[in-house]
Amino acid sequence: MVKKVLKPSDKRVRVKYLVKEFTVSILRACKVVGLSRSMWCYQSKKDDSEVIDKLTELAESYPTRGFDEYYHKIRREGLKWNRKRVLRVYREMKLSLRRKHKKRLVKRVKQPLEVPAVLNECWSMDFMSDALTDGRKLRVFNVIDDCNREALAIQAGLSYPARAVVETLECLKEEIGTPKYVRCDNGPEFISKTFMNWCKKNFIEIKYTQPGKPMQNGYIERFNRFFREDILDAYYFNDTYQLQKISDNWREDYNFNHPHKSLGNKSPKEYMPRFDEEFKFFIKSDLNNNYLSNFRVS
Repeated sequence: MVKKVLKPSDKRVRVKYLVKEFTVSILRACKVVGLSRSMWCYQSKKDDSEVIDKLTELAESYPTRGFDEYYHKIRREGLKWNRKRVLRVYREMKLSLRRKHKKRLVKRVKQPLEVPAVLNECWSMDFMSDALTDGRKLRVFNVIDDCNREALAIQAGLSYPARAVVETLECLKEEIGTPKYVRCDNGPEFISKTFMNWCKKNFIEIKYTQPGKPMQNGYIERFNRFFREDILDAYYFNDTYQLQKISDNWREDYNFNHPHKSLGNKSPKEYMPRFDEEFKFFIKSDLNNNYLSNFRVS
């Protein structure tokens, strides 16, 4: 006579019966039935085919969304699947979106803010942001010479990629030459290969400021403040042409007539003219109050 071997599922039923009818402990009931404690605690894996089908459907419909949105959609459909279970299946299906990691910057060494003794030794450059009357964002690219604080360029555009930066610097190169080095922050335009290759080609050293330390580029930051107070905060602009026209006139007036305490209360052109040009007060004939009043902020 062969003794019938009970399956673990059958033994589990008997353990439950003993615990309920004879109020013995689970450990005691397991010993009587011959079921190990680990087998009693074991939970078989559920069939995840429904979860897989639903996640596949959501991933095909919303490929750029992540787990949280998928899970909320599942709950809104009335499916009461456990969050941990759905997350486990989500990861097993390798649906996790690839995270965009911030580009790591090379560790910047603090560069002292020195006053160059001659022109074209160091140029400082930076970007400013503002908006037109219709809400479109615009950017302004500024370049100054640290020696006499002369504004070399103020260029406005709805966008200003590294290619446009190089084009502006090429124009300055043809007009007045190139500097020994430039000072700028770690903006995407300044750490791009386009900008770095142009500087390397022209034997220009790049002096980057440390992240979060704008005053390491103090000359251009002060210039930006003047430009914002006098132009960006003072006028409304319908397009970049209006801004560029006023900026060009303001730049020349700034170079000829704006006194600097650090320059002995002299303007940039008066302190150190470029190419031995004679200093003269600059008054632009087509820049008048009637024209500016059309854009002034009331």
